Formats: sequence, structure tokens, C-alpha cells
Amino acid sequence: MIPRWLTAIRGSVPHGAAFALGLVPIAVLILLWWITTIGAPEERVLGPMILPSPVEVTQSLGDLVSTADQENRSLFDHIGISLRRVGLGFILALAIVVPLGILMGAFGSARATFNPVVTASGYIPIATLVPLTMSWFGLDEIQKVVFLAMAFGIYLLPLVITAIDAVPDVYLRTAYTLGASRWQAVRRVLIPIALPDIWHSMRLAFGIGWTYLVLAEVVVKAGGLGDLIDTARRRAMSGRVYLVIVIITLIAWIADLLWNRAGNLLFPYRRSRA
Repeated sequence: MIPRWLTAIRGSVPHGAAFALGLVPIAVLILLWWITTIGAPEERVLGPMILPSPVEVTQSLGDLVSTADQENRSLFDHIGISLRRVGLGFILALAIVVPLGILMGAFGSARATFNPVVTASGYIPIATLVPLTMSWFGLDEIQKVVFLAMAFGIYLLPLVITAIDAVPDVYLRTAYTLGASRWQAVRRVLIPIALPDIWHSMRLAFGIGWTYLVLAEVVVKAGGLGDLIDTARRRAMSGRVYLVIVIITLIAWIADLLWNRAGNLLFPYRRSRA
């Protein structure tokens, strides 16, 4: 008999079953990967230069961990460099975007003032910000941090505004009835109620930085996981390329789990959005 949760519209799936179902597409992907890369290189559907086999990618891990680059940086040094850049860029974006988003969500005058810029920024191709930030800040570390901050901010700002907008008016009317001023309503009503949604928006935006990390690091090679990918590509070490991509994905996934766990601890009264 087919379980009810398997076909129910918007049904709740048991945790164990959800875990098992989540493994199915991963297993299918690995199986297809293995099938297309099995056998001798000249007999494969896809050659090792295009798609190395899972075994070849796994074997490159030991070489990547034990080998240092010309600057004597190990894999873990590169991971630390990338983490620092993403973290600094995210903090810089938060410092600017969150207060601005709260103002735009709370006050119509602020929204009218900045809305044209916000709307226009949503249509900017992120890749074009690389040469722009290079012309502004040169080729040093600050360029990468500012570029990532801009990528974070363009994505995060509309989400913060939406979170403030989602606060029901009944809370504001109650606060005004109790004698709260405008700024008290913002600080004690809008922000606390919207904070779980803002946190969730921050969690989503943090993942955006990892999607643009390689773009920030391949232009000027100064370490980081993007530098590793570009170096491996130029040396035709395709196994390393795929391996570093997997490493970036794992780091971003672990970070997302930590964001979700922290959100559950900070806002236990809100249903998890994982």
C-alpha cells in the first residue's frame, strides 16, 4: 500500500523518508557519472579531460591536500582565504543593507528615495562588477571583499524590505494605541517581528557569496578556492577542478545547516524553513 504522505498534496514527509528520498537523485547522478566515465579513457562516453571518473576525482584529493602552491599554501590555507573573503564581504553588506532595508520597509519616503537605485541594481549583471571594482579599488584584497559585498547586498536588500513589509499592520496600530513613537514602533515592533524573516534572508544571501567566489578569485590570482580551480584548469587537471567544486559545495552546505540550526535556536517559535 502506498503511504499517504507519498501522494498527499502539501503533505508532511517523515524525517527518515525525507532523508532517503533526498539521497535518490544524488545516487542517480553518481550512477550516471560512473556510467559515462567507466573504462579506459579512449573508450569512455566522455573523456577524462571533460569529465573525470569519480575514482579519479577522489584520488586527486590526496594530491591536493599534500601539495602546496608556489606561495607554500596548502588546501586548508586556500579554504581559509576564501572563508575570510566571504565573511568580510558578508559583514560589509550587512552593515549597509540591513539598516537601509529596514528604513525602506518602514518609511515610504526612504523607499521612494532609494527604490529607483534598488530596482536598477537588480538588473546589473554581477560579472560586470568585477572590472568596476578593480577600477575603484585596484587589485588588492579589498577589491574582492567589496565585490562580494555588492553581490550580497544586491540580493539581500529586497528580501529585508519584504520582511519588514510582511509585519501585519495590527501590531503597529496596537503600538500606537499604547503610545509608542515612530522610532519605538520600528525598534520594538517592526524589527523584532521581522527578525526571523531577516535571518532567513541572511541565510539565503550567504549562499550567494559562494556562487560568485570563483569569479572574485580567478581574475587576480591571490589564493583561495577560485585560484585553485583556475590553476587546475590551466594545467589540465580536471580532477582537481571537480574536486574543488565539490569542496565549495560542501562548505556552503555546512554553512547553510549552521544558519538553519542557529535560526531554530534563536527563533524556536517559528517553523523551520529548511
